[in-house]
Amino acid sequence: MSATTTAQRSDQPGRIMSGEMAEQPAVLRRILDQGAPRIREVAERIAARNPRFVLLTARGTSDNAALYAKYLLEVLLGKPCGLTSMSTTTAYGAQPDLTDVLVITVSQSGGSPDLVASTEAARAAGAITLAVTNNADSPLAAVSEFHIDVLAGPEKALPATKTYTAELLALYLFVEGLRGGDGAAAKVLPDLAQQILDRQDEVRQLAARYRFAERMVLTSRGYGYPTAKEAALKLMETSYIPALSYSGADLLHGPLAMVDNISPVIAIVTEGKGGQALRPVLERLRGRGADLVVIGSASEVERASAGFALPTDGVAEEVQPILEILPLQMLAYEVTIARGQDPDAPRALAKVTETR
Repeated sequence: MSATTTAQRSDQPGRIMSGEMAEQPAVLRRILDQGAPRIREVAERIAARNPRFVLLTARGTSDNAALYAKYLLEVLLGKPCGLTSMSTTTAYGAQPDLTDVLVITVSQSGGSPDLVASTEAARAAGAITLAVTNNADSPLAAVSEFHIDVLAGPEKALPATKTYTAELLALYLFVEGLRGGDGAAAKVLPDLAQQILDRQDEVRQLAARYRFAERMVLTSRGYGYPTAKEAALKLMETSYIPALSYSGADLLHGPLAMVDNISPVIAIVTEGKGGQALRPVLERLRGRGADLVVIGSASEVERASAGFALPTDGVAEEVQPILEILPLQMLAYEVTIARGQDPDAPRALAKVTETR
């Protein structure tokens, strides 16, 4: 059964999340067809200002998208880049000199008070401010000098799915615009995304294997690391399974001791330099008898306990995270359904989280 078919079962718990996952190929195509010219225009205007370095501000799922942008900016553009701590300005009142610094704030809703306040403070401190949101009429867009609309359309399920992949693609196209690239590597994404979403039965089998897991560990390196963090977040907020995410390098610095043959380890193996850097970690995990699940490289899936091979042959490494997260979104959905819970309405959560 495809994701699209599942989305049509209106009596099923999780139908909203399922429907929004199914929209992702269309959202990616919309960004490429309709959003790319505006993104390029914004990028060219900012590039002309020649920012000294870049700071990224976000929370939750958007924080993982911001981490992806950090890799893009450092690897493709060679710009020093950091993730901000908003409380330094919102709680402590710090006043850094941000003259000629590009501050990018990523937020689905653009409504959280701390994001708005920190962006206002950054602009007052001399920064070039860019908001990347799914809401052009948001307070965050209003206080920022520049804005990029990710064009995902209304997202009603509490777990963010289509807005995450939309943010990734918009940020990729923006960085491409900063360096004068054409973003051609992204053109294959809508069709490949549909191929992945149509393999939901494979993911359902994985979910049956891990529905009773008491803990999961997720790991990757390079461009895949934000995927590990986002997948862990999705698993925790939908199925309530404690899911710990680590860079493969950090996993070896202590946390490897907790790995056993009971709790599954999900490794996101990107085709490229990130996957190559992760391979020694995979060997150590196999040596410890880990129940290793691989998402990504077909050759590594064959050597794992279970996995999902991605159609990434010839796909640029920097855009693979837009595909990698899709089976992991489906896994979070299917595990939650298998545990008798509703992924549309995780307990204790609200769609717009108003932190200060």
